[in-house]
Amino acid sequence: MIIQPRTRGFICLTAHPEGAAQHIKNQIEYVKSKGKIADGPRKVLVIGASTGFGIASRISAAFGSDAATIGVFFEKPASEGKLGTAGWYNSAAFEKEAQAAGLYAKSINGDAFSDEIKQQTIDLIKKDLGQVDLVVYSLASPRRTHPKTGVAHASVLKPIDQPFTDKTVDFHTGVVSDITINPVENPEDIENTVAVMGGEDWKFWIEELKAAGVLAEGVKTVAYSYIGPELTYPIYRNGTIGRAKDNLEATVPPLNEILKDLNGVSYVSVNKALVTQSSSAIPVVPLYISLLYKVMKAKGIHEGTIEQMQRLFAERLYNGSDLQLDDKGRIRVDDLEMREDVQKEVAELWGQATTENLEEISDIAGYRNDFFQLFGFNFDEIDYEKDTNEVVNIPSIG
Repeated sequence: MIIQPRTRGFICLTAHPEGAAQHIKNQIEYVKSKGKIADGPRKVLVIGASTGFGIASRISAAFGSDAATIGVFFEKPASEGKLGTAGWYNSAAFEKEAQAAGLYAKSINGDAFSDEIKQQTIDLIKKDLGQVDLVVYSLASPRRTHPKTGVAHASVLKPIDQPFTDKTVDFHTGVVSDITINPVENPEDIENTVAVMGGEDWKFWIEELKAAGVLAEGVKTVAYSYIGPELTYPIYRNGTIGRAKDNLEATVPPLNEILKDLNGVSYVSVNKALVTQSSSAIPVVPLYISLLYKVMKAKGIHEGTIEQMQRLFAERLYNGSDLQLDDKGRIRVDDLEMREDVQKEVAELWGQATTENLEEISDIAGYRNDFFQLFGFNFDEIDYEKDTNEVVNIPSIG
Protein backbone atom coordinates (compact mmCIF):
# COMPACT_ATOMS: atom_id res chain seq x y z
CA MET A 1 0.00 0.00 0.00
CA ILE A 2 0.99 3.64 -0.41
CA ILE A 3 1.35 5.05 3.11
CA GLN A 4 0.98 8.77 3.76
CA PRO A 5 0.68 10.62 7.08
CA ARG A 6 -2.85 11.11 8.40
CA THR A 7 -3.27 13.13 11.56
CA ARG A 8 -5.95 13.88 14.10
CA GLY A 9 -4.86 16.59 16.50
CA PHE A 10 -1.58 15.61 18.13
CA ILE A 11 -1.86 12.00 16.93
CA CYS A 12 -0.58 10.56 13.67
CA LEU A 13 -2.90 7.73 12.64
CA THR A 14 -0.47 6.10 10.22
CA ALA A 15 3.12 4.87 10.39
CA HIS A 16 5.57 4.01 7.63
CA PRO A 17 7.61 0.81 8.13
CA GLU A 18 10.48 1.79 5.83
CA GLY A 19 10.63 5.26 7.33
CA ALA A 20 10.67 3.78 10.84
CA ALA A 21 13.54 1.52 9.78
CA GLN A 22 15.42 4.56 8.47
CA HIS A 23 14.81 6.37 11.78
CA ILE A 24 16.29 3.43 13.69
CA LYS A 25 19.28 3.19 11.33
CA ASN A 26 20.02 6.89 11.77
CA GLN A 27 20.01 6.54 15.55
CA ILE A 28 22.23 3.45 15.40
CA GLU A 29 24.74 5.26 13.18
CA TYR A 30 24.86 8.16 15.63
CA VAL A 31 25.60 5.86 18.58
CA LYS A 32 28.26 3.99 16.59
CA SER A 33 29.86 7.29 15.58
CA LYS A 34 30.43 8.11 19.26
CA GLY A 35 32.50 5.00 19.90
CA LYS A 36 32.10 2.26 22.47
CA ILE A 37 30.99 3.07 26.03
CA ALA A 38 33.65 1.77 28.41
CA ASP A 39 32.30 -0.56 31.11
CA GLY A 40 28.78 -0.20 29.70
CA PRO A 41 25.84 -2.52 30.41
CA ARG A 42 25.98 -6.08 29.10
CA LYS A 43 22.45 -7.43 29.59
CA VAL A 44 19.64 -4.90 29.53
CA LEU A 45 15.89 -4.88 30.08
CA VAL A 46 14.03 -1.86 28.68
CA ILE A 47 10.43 -1.50 29.87
CA GLY A 48 8.66 0.78 27.42
CA ALA A 49 11.15 0.07 24.64
CA SER A 50 9.43 0.98 21.39
CA THR A 51 9.45 4.77 21.01
CA GLY A 52 11.12 7.93 22.30
CA PHE A 53 13.58 7.60 25.16
CA GLY A 54 12.86 3.88 25.44
CA ILE A 55 13.99 2.87 21.95
CA ALA A 56 16.89 5.35 22.16
CA SER A 57 17.98 3.69 25.43
CA ARG A 58 17.84 0.27 23.79
CA ILE A 59 19.90 1.48 20.83
CA SER A 60 22.43 3.17 23.13
CA ALA A 61 22.91 -0.02 25.16
CA ALA A 62 23.08 -2.37 22.17
CA PHE A 63 25.22 -0.35 19.80
CA GLY A 64 27.13 1.61 22.44
CA SER A 65 28.28 -1.35 24.50
CA ASP A 66 27.22 -4.47 22.55
CA ALA A 67 24.56 -5.26 25.15
CA ALA A 68 22.02 -8.03 24.84
CA THR A 69 18.59 -6.40 25.15
CA ILE A 70 15.06 -7.44 25.97
CA GLY A 71 12.40 -4.86 25.16
CA VAL A 72 8.89 -4.78 26.61
CA PHE A 73 6.18 -2.68 24.97
CA PHE A 74 2.50 -2.64 24.04
CA GLU A 75 2.08 -2.00 20.32
CA LYS A 76 -0.37 -2.93 17.57
CA PRO A 77 1.11 -5.48 15.15
CA ALA A 78 0.90 -5.03 11.42
CA SER A 79 -1.40 -7.28 9.39
CA GLU A 80 -2.47 -7.40 5.76
CA GLY A 81 -4.25 -4.16 4.90
CA LYS A 82 -3.72 -2.78 8.42
CA LEU A 83 -0.76 -0.74 9.53
CA GLY A 84 1.14 -1.50 12.69
CA THR A 85 1.99 1.28 15.11
CA ALA A 86 5.22 3.24 14.84
CA GLY A 87 6.52 1.44 17.92
CA TRP A 88 5.89 -1.93 16.28
CA TYR A 89 7.84 -0.93 13.18
CA ASN A 90 10.62 0.63 15.30
CA SER A 91 11.02 -2.57 17.27
CA ALA A 92 11.02 -4.76 14.17
CA ALA A 93 13.74 -2.61 12.62
CA PHE A 94 15.78 -2.58 15.82
CA GLU A 95 15.73 -6.36 16.19
CA LYS A 96 16.76 -6.87 12.59
CA GLU A 97 19.63 -4.38 12.89
CA ALA A 98 20.76 -5.89 16.21
CA GLN A 99 20.72 -9.43 14.88
CA ALA A 100 22.62 -8.38 11.74
CA ALA A 101 25.26 -6.97 14.08
CA GLY A 102 25.42 -10.24 16.01
CA LEU A 103 23.63 -8.85 19.06
CA TYR A 104 21.00 -10.66 21.12
CA ALA A 105 17.63 -8.85 20.91
CA LYS A 106 14.20 -10.18 21.83
CA SER A 107 10.92 -8.44 22.56
CA ILE A 108 7.70 -8.99 24.49
CA ASN A 109 4.50 -7.26 23.34
CA GLY A 110 1.86 -6.80 26.02
CA ASP A 111 0.69 -4.76 29.01
CA ALA A 112 3.83 -4.09 31.04
CA PHE A 113 1.68 -3.16 34.04
CA SER A 114 0.35 -6.72 34.23
CA ASP A 115 1.73 -9.57 36.34
CA GLU A 116 1.52 -11.83 33.27
CA ILE A 117 3.97 -9.75 31.21
CA LYS A 118 6.30 -9.38 34.19
CA GLN A 119 6.39 -13.17 34.51
CA GLN A 120 6.93 -13.66 30.77
CA THR A 121 9.86 -11.26 30.98
CA ILE A 122 11.36 -13.04 33.98
CA ASP A 123 11.03 -16.40 32.19
CA LEU A 124 12.80 -15.02 29.10
CA ILE A 125 15.64 -13.52 31.15
CA LYS A 126 16.12 -16.83 32.99
CA LYS A 127 16.10 -18.80 29.75
CA ASP A 128 18.36 -16.60 27.64
CA LEU A 129 20.37 -14.17 29.75
CA GLY A 130 20.35 -15.47 33.31
CA GLN A 131 20.43 -11.99 34.81
CA VAL A 132 20.29 -8.36 33.70
CA ASP A 133 22.61 -5.59 34.88
CA LEU A 134 20.50 -2.61 33.75
CA VAL A 135 16.74 -2.06 33.92
CA VAL A 136 15.42 1.00 32.07
CA TYR A 137 11.90 2.04 33.01
CA SER A 138 10.46 4.25 30.27
CA LEU A 139 6.73 3.52 30.21
CA ALA A 140 4.39 6.19 28.86
CA SER A 141 0.72 5.26 28.99
CA PRO A 142 -2.52 7.18 29.57
CA ARG A 143 -4.07 4.35 31.59
CA ARG A 144 -3.18 1.42 33.82
CA THR A 145 -5.11 -1.51 35.15
CA HIS A 146 -3.67 -2.15 38.59
CA PRO A 147 -2.33 -5.73 38.70
CA LYS A 148 -3.22 -6.25 42.36
CA THR A 149 -6.62 -4.54 42.63
CA GLY A 150 -7.91 -4.78 39.06
CA VAL A 151 -8.90 -1.11 39.22
CA ALA A 152 -8.53 0.78 35.92
CA HIS A 153 -6.81 4.16 36.40
CA ALA A 154 -6.76 6.92 33.77
CA SER A 155 -4.37 9.86 33.94
CA VAL A 156 -5.43 13.47 33.38
CA LEU A 157 -3.42 16.45 32.21
CA LYS A 158 -4.58 19.36 34.34
CA PRO A 159 -3.36 22.07 36.67
CA ILE A 160 -4.12 21.88 40.39
CA ASP A 161 -6.03 24.49 42.47
CA GLN A 162 -6.55 27.16 39.81
CA PRO A 163 -7.12 27.54 36.06
CA PHE A 164 -4.11 28.01 33.83
CA THR A 165 -4.14 30.41 30.88
CA ASP A 166 -1.24 30.93 28.50
CA LYS A 167 -0.17 30.65 24.88
CA THR A 168 -0.19 27.44 22.91
CA VAL A 169 0.28 26.52 19.27
CA ASP A 170 -1.36 24.17 16.82
CA PHE A 171 1.92 22.84 15.46
CA HIS A 172 0.28 21.67 12.23
CA THR A 173 -1.03 25.13 11.29
CA GLY A 174 1.29 27.38 13.28
CA VAL A 175 -1.64 29.24 14.82
CA VAL A 176 -0.74 30.69 18.22
CA SER A 177 -3.67 31.18 20.59
CA ASP A 178 -4.49 31.44 24.25
CA ILE A 179 -5.72 28.39 26.05
CA THR A 180 -7.34 28.04 29.47
CA ILE A 181 -7.21 24.70 31.23
CA ASN A 182 -9.43 24.25 34.25
CA PRO A 183 -7.98 22.57 37.33
CA VAL A 184 -8.87 19.11 38.52
CA GLU A 185 -12.18 19.06 40.34
CA ASN A 186 -11.79 15.66 41.94
CA PRO A 187 -8.75 14.68 44.05
CA GLU A 188 -9.15 11.18 42.61
CA ASP A 189 -7.91 12.55 39.28
CA ILE A 190 -4.57 13.31 40.93
CA GLU A 191 -4.46 9.89 42.57
CA ASN A 192 -5.28 8.18 39.27
CA THR A 193 -2.57 10.10 37.43
CA VAL A 194 -0.04 9.10 40.09
CA ALA A 195 -1.23 5.48 39.84
CA VAL A 196 -0.58 5.49 36.07
CA MET A 197 2.57 7.61 35.79
CA GLY A 198 4.17 7.40 39.22
CA GLY A 199 6.74 4.97 40.59
CA GLU A 200 4.62 2.10 41.89
CA ASP A 201 4.92 -0.06 38.79
CA TRP A 202 8.68 0.58 38.56
CA LYS A 203 8.93 -0.69 42.14
CA PHE A 204 6.77 -3.73 41.33
CA TRP A 205 9.11 -4.60 38.44
CA ILE A 206 12.26 -4.35 40.55
CA GLU A 207 10.73 -6.32 43.42
CA GLU A 208 9.62 -9.14 41.14
CA LEU A 209 12.84 -9.24 39.14
CA LYS A 210 14.84 -9.42 42.36
CA ALA A 211 12.62 -12.10 43.89
CA ALA A 212 13.11 -14.18 40.74
CA GLY A 213 16.90 -13.86 41.02
CA VAL A 214 17.35 -12.21 37.63
CA LEU A 215 19.06 -9.01 38.79
CA ALA A 216 22.85 -9.12 38.60
CA GLU A 217 25.27 -7.96 41.27
CA GLY A 218 25.74 -4.20 40.88
CA VAL A 219 22.54 -3.81 38.85
CA LYS A 220 21.44 -0.31 37.90
CA THR A 221 17.93 0.87 37.17
CA VAL A 222 16.91 4.24 35.75
CA ALA A 223 13.58 5.93 35.07
CA TYR A 224 12.95 9.18 33.21
CA SER A 225 11.45 12.46 34.38
CA TYR A 226 11.14 16.08 33.32
CA ILE A 227 11.12 19.41 35.15
CA GLY A 228 11.22 22.19 32.56
CA PRO A 229 10.98 25.97 32.92
CA GLU A 230 8.68 27.92 35.22
CA LEU A 231 6.40 28.90 32.35
CA THR A 232 5.30 25.25 31.98
CA TYR A 233 5.07 24.57 35.72
CA PRO A 234 1.29 25.11 36.08
CA ILE A 235 0.45 22.51 33.44
CA TYR A 236 3.41 20.23 34.01
CA ARG A 237 5.56 20.18 37.14
CA ASN A 238 2.95 21.73 39.46
CA GLY A 239 0.07 19.92 37.77
CA THR A 240 -1.21 16.36 37.88
CA ILE A 241 1.72 15.03 35.83
CA GLY A 242 4.14 16.73 38.20
CA ARG A 243 2.57 14.91 41.14
CA ALA A 244 3.19 11.65 39.31
CA LYS A 245 6.80 12.64 38.59
CA ASP A 246 7.27 13.54 42.27
CA ASN A 247 6.05 10.06 43.14
CA LEU A 248 8.39 8.50 40.58
CA GLU A 249 11.36 10.35 42.02
CA ALA A 250 10.34 9.45 45.59
CA THR A 251 10.57 5.77 44.57
CA VAL A 252 14.37 5.93 44.38
CA PRO A 253 15.14 5.56 48.12
CA PRO A 254 12.95 2.45 48.60
CA LEU A 255 14.41 0.93 45.42
CA ASN A 256 17.93 1.55 46.71
CA GLU A 257 16.98 -0.28 49.89
CA ILE A 258 15.63 -3.21 47.87
CA LEU A 259 18.82 -3.35 45.79
CA LYS A 260 21.26 -2.76 48.65
CA ASP A 261 22.27 -6.39 49.15
CA LEU A 262 23.08 -6.63 45.42
CA ASN A 263 25.13 -3.43 45.58
CA GLY A 264 22.59 -2.12 43.10
CA VAL A 265 21.38 1.43 42.66
CA SER A 266 18.45 3.33 41.14
CA TYR A 267 18.32 6.73 39.52
CA VAL A 268 15.90 9.15 37.96
CA SER A 269 17.28 10.98 34.94
CA VAL A 270 15.72 14.37 34.22
CA ASN A 271 15.77 14.70 30.45
CA LYS A 272 15.40 17.54 27.99
CA ALA A 273 12.10 18.65 26.45
CA LEU A 274 11.77 16.83 23.14
CA VAL A 275 9.16 16.08 20.51
CA THR A 276 7.53 12.81 21.56
CA GLN A 277 4.04 11.39 21.20
CA SER A 278 3.48 12.27 24.86
CA SER A 279 4.84 15.84 24.81
CA SER A 280 2.82 16.71 21.71
CA ALA A 281 -0.34 16.16 23.75
CA ILE A 282 0.52 18.76 26.40
CA PRO A 283 -0.80 22.29 25.74
CA VAL A 284 1.87 25.03 25.85
CA VAL A 285 4.72 22.49 25.49
CA PRO A 286 4.88 22.38 21.64
CA LEU A 287 5.27 26.17 21.55
CA TYR A 288 7.95 26.04 24.24
CA ILE A 289 9.82 23.26 22.42
CA SER A 290 9.72 25.07 19.08
CA LEU A 291 11.27 28.17 20.70
CA LEU A 292 13.76 26.07 22.66
CA TYR A 293 14.89 24.28 19.50
CA LYS A 294 15.51 27.62 17.77
CA VAL A 295 17.71 28.85 20.62
CA MET A 296 19.61 25.61 21.21
CA LYS A 297 20.27 24.98 17.52
CA ALA A 298 21.61 28.53 17.16
CA LYS A 299 23.99 27.84 20.05
CA GLY A 300 25.01 24.45 18.64
CA ILE A 301 23.82 22.55 21.74
CA HIS A 302 20.59 20.95 20.49
CA GLU A 303 20.06 17.25 21.23
CA GLY A 304 17.40 14.78 20.15
CA THR A 305 16.38 11.64 22.02
CA ILE A 306 19.29 9.55 20.79
CA GLU A 307 21.85 12.24 21.64
CA GLN A 308 20.31 12.53 25.11
CA MET A 309 20.39 8.81 25.80
CA GLN A 310 23.87 8.26 24.38
CA ARG A 311 25.16 11.06 26.61
CA LEU A 312 23.30 9.67 29.63
CA PHE A 313 24.95 6.27 29.14
CA ALA A 314 28.41 7.48 28.16
CA GLU A 315 28.83 10.52 30.42
CA ARG A 316 26.71 9.71 33.47
CA LEU A 317 25.73 6.07 34.05
CA TYR A 318 28.90 4.41 32.72
CA ASN A 319 32.44 5.07 31.54
CA GLY A 320 33.59 5.89 35.09
CA SER A 321 31.88 9.25 34.75
CA ASP A 322 30.68 11.66 37.41
CA LEU A 323 26.92 11.29 37.73
CA GLN A 324 26.65 15.03 38.54
CA LEU A 325 23.57 14.47 40.70
CA ASP A 326 21.53 17.49 41.75
CA ASP A 327 20.55 18.27 45.34
CA LYS A 328 17.66 15.79 45.08
CA GLY A 329 19.87 12.98 43.82
CA ARG A 330 18.71 13.18 40.20
CA ILE A 331 20.84 12.87 37.07
CA ARG A 332 20.39 16.01 34.98
CA VAL A 333 20.79 15.66 31.23
CA ASP A 334 18.47 18.64 30.85
CA ASP A 335 21.50 20.73 31.87
CA LEU A 336 21.90 22.35 28.44
CA GLU A 337 18.17 23.15 28.17
CA MET A 338 18.14 24.76 31.60
CA ARG A 339 21.23 26.92 31.06
CA GLU A 340 20.50 30.47 32.15
CA ASP A 341 21.31 32.00 28.76
CA VAL A 342 19.05 29.50 26.97
CA GLN A 343 16.08 30.04 29.26
CA LYS A 344 16.47 33.84 29.13
CA GLU A 345 16.28 33.84 25.33
CA VAL A 346 13.35 31.41 25.26
CA ALA A 347 11.44 33.59 27.74
CA GLU A 348 12.02 36.66 25.56
CA LEU A 349 10.80 34.84 22.45
CA TRP A 350 7.79 33.50 24.36
CA GLY A 351 6.64 37.06 25.03
CA GLN A 352 6.95 37.90 21.33
CA ALA A 353 5.39 34.79 19.81
CA THR A 354 2.38 35.30 17.55
CA THR A 355 0.90 33.44 14.61
CA GLU A 356 2.40 36.03 12.28
CA ASN A 357 6.02 35.78 13.46
CA LEU A 358 6.18 32.16 14.62
CA GLU A 359 7.95 30.79 11.54
CA GLU A 360 10.63 33.45 11.94
CA ILE A 361 11.32 33.36 15.67
CA SER A 362 10.82 29.65 16.37
CA ASP A 363 11.74 26.29 14.91
CA ILE A 364 8.15 25.20 14.40
CA ALA A 365 9.24 23.61 11.10
CA GLY A 366 11.76 21.51 13.01
CA TYR A 367 9.06 20.55 15.50
CA ARG A 368 6.78 19.35 12.70
CA ASN A 369 9.60 17.44 11.06
CA ASP A 370 10.52 15.68 14.32
CA PHE A 371 6.86 14.86 14.94
CA PHE A 372 6.38 13.20 11.58
CA GLN A 373 9.69 11.37 11.83
CA LEU A 374 8.36 9.71 14.99
CA PHE A 375 5.98 7.89 12.64
CA GLY A 376 8.48 7.17 9.87
CA PHE A 377 7.72 10.14 7.62
CA ASN A 378 9.87 13.01 6.28
CA PHE A 379 12.99 10.98 5.58
CA ASP A 380 14.71 11.97 2.34
CA GLU A 381 15.88 8.40 1.78
CA ILE A 382 12.31 7.06 1.51
CA ASP A 383 10.04 7.29 -1.54
CA TYR A 384 6.61 7.82 0.01
CA GLU A 385 4.85 7.55 -3.36
CA LYS A 386 5.70 3.90 -3.88
CA ASP A 387 3.94 0.79 -2.65
CA THR A 388 5.23 -0.42 0.69
CA ASN A 389 4.63 -3.76 2.39
CA GLU A 390 2.76 -2.89 5.57
CA VAL A 391 3.20 -6.39 7.04
CA VAL A 392 6.45 -6.35 9.01
CA ASN A 393 7.11 -8.90 11.69
CA ILE A 394 9.27 -8.57 14.77
CA PRO A 395 11.65 -11.54 14.47
CA SER A 396 11.39 -12.72 18.09
CA ILE A 397 7.59 -12.32 18.11
CA GLY A 398 6.63 -13.38 14.57
